[in-house]
Amino acid sequence: MSDNDFHFYEPSRGHGLPHDPFNAIVGPRPIGWISSHDARGRLNLAPYSFFNGFNYVPPIIGFSSVGRKDSLNNIEATGEFGWNLATRPLAERMNASCAAVPPEVDEFELAGLTPVASRMISVPRVAEAPVSFECRLTQIVRLQTASGEQVDTWLVLGEVVGVHIAQDLLPGGIYQTAAADPILRGGGPADYFTISEAARFRMRRPAA
Repeated sequence: MSDNDFHFYEPSRGHGLPHDPFNAIVGPRPIGWISSHDARGRLNLAPYSFFNGFNYVPPIIGFSSVGRKDSLNNIEATGEFGWNLATRPLAERMNASCAAVPPEVDEFELAGLTPVASRMISVPRVAEAPVSFECRLTQIVRLQTASGEQVDTWLVLGEVVGVHIAQDLLPGGIYQTAAADPILRGGGPADYFTISEAARFRMRRPAA
């Protein structure tokens, strides 16, 4: 393929397309459905599309807060947060929890979800979610450009210190990813994806 077969752009100069393709290219992405509370105990629940796992042992997950949002402020104050699996049956309630509301508004209540006590941390998890992680803050990293200029985005990393998995997702002790019916964020202003057993394929790493 030649250069004429590609659309090239420099992000700093704009993409020249109807919608920024970056989020669609890096996707679909798992959703960081983050539960937290502030120093006064007021609950917060919010989804983040820049989310993933970053380490096996110890397990470390992270999400990126574009702008200083309540989740970031709460986790800075308490050093704890939860992650809850957003699934297709919970999609509409997950979406309701991302409403731009004041810090005193409880998104659990707003979205019709049930907070249930965690075992290792003081932050509750979503009772309706089939999988939840209890996390303790390890790092907050403010992102910067290649030239060293700080941007208003913070990467929040946490060690997973407790894991809750619904028993029906563990037949024979093996977690069934597709059976959990997770939703994934895609590109465009409103695109999400699901996964299915039919889409699975296996490929092992080459032998050393």
